Amino acid sequence: MMLNRRSLVSLITLGGLGLSVLSGCTNAGKPVIPGSSAAPDTTGMNITKSDFGQTPDGKKVDAFTLTNGKGASAKIITFGGIVTELNVPDKAGKAGNVVMGFDSLDKYVAGHPFFGAIAGRVANRIAKGKFTIDGKEYTLATNNGPNHLHGGKVGFDKRVWDAMIIKTNLGPALRLAYTSPDGEEGYPGTLDAVVLYTLTNDNELRIDYRATARDKATPVNLTNHSYFNLSGESSGKSILDHELQINADHYTPVDATLIPTGEIAPVKGTPFDFTQPKKIGQDIAKTGGDPSGYDHNFVLNGKTGDMKRCATVHAADTGRVMEIWTTEPGVQFYTGNFLDGKEKNRAGQPIQKNGAFCLETQHFPDSINQPKFPTVLLQPGNSYTSTTIHRFTTR
Repeated sequence: MMLNRRSLVSLITLGGLGLSVLSGCTNAGKPVIPGSSAAPDTTGMNITKSDFGQTPDGKKVDAFTLTNGKGASAKIITFGGIVTELNVPDKAGKAGNVVMGFDSLDKYVAGHPFFGAIAGRVANRIAKGKFTIDGKEYTLATNNGPNHLHGGKVGFDKRVWDAMIIKTNLGPALRLAYTSPDGEEGYPGTLDAVVLYTLTNDNELRIDYRATARDKATPVNLTNHSYFNLSGESSGKSILDHELQINADHYTPVDATLIPTGEIAPVKGTPFDFTQPKKIGQDIAKTGGDPSGYDHNFVLNGKTGDMKRCATVHAADTGRVMEIWTTEPGVQFYTGNFLDGKEKNRAGQPIQKNGAFCLETQHFPDSINQPKFPTVLLQPGNSYTSTTIHRFTTR
């Protein structure tokens, strides 16, 4: 389905992202947005604001609830740009929350495994927390064994973002902005980041990213780190019976610390073959690792910058289907291997290993140190743009 130009201009201009945010999201020059209609029905769409507490240093945190006219809603807080709830209908038409999260700010501040957060300045891992730009070596925090993960000790997931409510023809939208100063977490240069969340009336959660380097070259790789369970957050069920298809003929093998070896290997004949739908648990025991499970980057078929189908997930018990479309070259598939019951869901149930999964659309891990991978290096004055859409249906 095509998004008409009026809707495109409304979404992007009002969002303050600039038209170039969709420069890579085209097909034969025409923006393709799955599920969007040429004349969207905005009946029942709204967005409300509420208080979500204060950080230990006194910064106010707000929560915004986006609601469409088809039974879906998303709750997003300005701390970390975290999606705390995403309520979508099941096959009986009953809406339920499909992401892991908390009801209070204190639980997020206390520490969590990046539930629903914006990960950056560089999502995923950087080997040994080091990289070199123009002959100068930069050293980052090693907060994941010997490696740097998701922007460091105080990454974008722990920052309070500036928020603006946006009304578009597609649906209610929330614009979040954060300026990361030169040297923050060891990264060079000042970076202006903007993330636009839109909940469409086609039950899509759309995320548009834009980041501009002001003065120095710097690596940038942004993603949303939501943990999904299509049976429902409080169902008590694992995700191993979910059926998954990933549009990727290759993946990037990793070493013992989950850093890519540099090889781009075919998935055929391996446990990483999701080119045809199969249950997540079917081959998970064959993945190796400690703990075992999927925590790997898949190389998506198609060109970087083109909007393409990334993955499809189906939970038979609720009938929920999630399609992911993205302009990114890769997706990190993670099966909650390190969840150990310390965090509890809203029903007070421990969130156990394989209690949720992540499909993080992004550039490949450690790309700043891997010259054969698509680059994450952003030159001063240039902008990084990316779009990912989570579309929910039932069958």
